[in-house]
Amino acid sequence: MLLCALLSLLALEPGSAFGRDRKPAGIVGINRVNLAWLTPDEQRKILGDIAASGVTHVRLSLSAPVDRSIDAVEIAHGLGLKILLEIQLSNPDYYADEVRARTGFGRIWDIRRLSDLDPARYRENLKAALRRMDEAGVKLMAVEPGNEINYSAYNGDLIVFRKPGASTPRRASDIRTSVAFERGLATYVEIARITRQELKATIHSSDAAVISAGLSDMSADEADQRGMERLDPEEVISLLKLLGLDDHIDAYGIHVYPGRKVGPKLTGYISELLRFCGAGDSGKPCWITEWGVANSARSCPLDDRKRANAVAAIRSVFRQLMSSGRLAAAFYYDWDTHSAYGVWRCAHLSSAGAKAIAPN
Repeated sequence: MLLCALLSLLALEPGSAFGRDRKPAGIVGINRVNLAWLTPDEQRKILGDIAASGVTHVRLSLSAPVDRSIDAVEIAHGLGLKILLEIQLSNPDYYADEVRARTGFGRIWDIRRLSDLDPARYRENLKAALRRMDEAGVKLMAVEPGNEINYSAYNGDLIVFRKPGASTPRRASDIRTSVAFERGLATYVEIARITRQELKATIHSSDAAVISAGLSDMSADEADQRGMERLDPEEVISLLKLLGLDDHIDAYGIHVYPGRKVGPKLTGYISELLRFCGAGDSGKPCWITEWGVANSARSCPLDDRKRANAVAAIRSVFRQLMSSGRLAAAFYYDWDTHSAYGVWRCAHLSSAGAKAIAPN
C-alpha cells in the first residue's frame, strides 16, 4: 500500500520522472531516393533491408516515372516505415511542353527554371499521385516539395557559369537573373500552398506535415570553385517568409554536410547554419532532410571507425538542438546509392550507419 501511494504521488508530481511532460526525442531517419528507377523486386529488397536494420523513418522521392515512385512508397508503407515524401520539382509533367531546361554546360545536369513551373499542372499531377496512395491506404508522415532551390543544380533560375572560377553571388541582388529567381520563389510559395491543400483533401495523409525544400549548405567558396550560383539558406528563407511561406508549412528543410569538423568547430558550424530555426512562439523548427559524412573506402570489410566517430559527434549536436525544439528531424544521406556517403556497405549496415539511424 505504501509503495502504491508513493508511485501515485510521483506520477502526480510535475517534476518527477513519471509525471513530467517529456520533450519529443526527435525523428531520426534515412534517405533512399530515386527508387523509381528500379524494378519492384529491387525496391522490395532495398526497403526490406532498411526496415530490417531498425530504421523507422525514410525519405523517399516522388519523381518520374511517378507510378514506380508510388510503388516504392506502397512497399515502404507495408513494411511499417514512416515516410517523408520529397517531391522532385524537375518532373517535366509540371511544366508546359515548350519549356526548355537551363544548360549545365555538361558539368551538371540541365534543369528547368522554377519560375517556369506551372502550378495548375503541379496540382493536377500531385492530386492524382495522392489519390493513388490514398486508395492503397498509405499514410504519409510529411511531404517536402522541392530540393535545394537555393542552388543552381536544382533551380534553373540560378545559372551555371560556362567556366568555373569567377566569384558567385553572395546576395540575392547579385544573381544574374534576379527577377526570374524572385518570381520562382513566389511560384514556390504557391506550390507549398497547393501541397497543403491537396494533403488536407486526402483521407490518410490529411495531417501530414509540410516541410519546405531542403536547402543546400554549400559555401560561397565551393560555389566559386564549381562555377554555380547559390545563396545562403538563411537569406532564402527570409525571402520566402516575406512571400508568405510560413502560412503553408510546418517546418523549414535544410541540408547539413559538415565534413570532419569536430568539437567547437562542428557545434559552431551547425548552430550558425540553423540560426533561423525556431521553437514554439519563436518560429518554426527545422528538419534536416539530408546530412552525411563521406567515407571513400571501397574495400571489404569496411573500416568505418573514423566516420562512425564523426557521425556520433554530429548526432550529439543534433540531440542538443532537438531538446531545445529547434530541430525536429534528421534524415541521413544516404542508404546505398552514393559511393562515399552510403552506409549499406559490403552487404550490411556499416558502423557509421548504425550510429546514424540509432533512435535518440
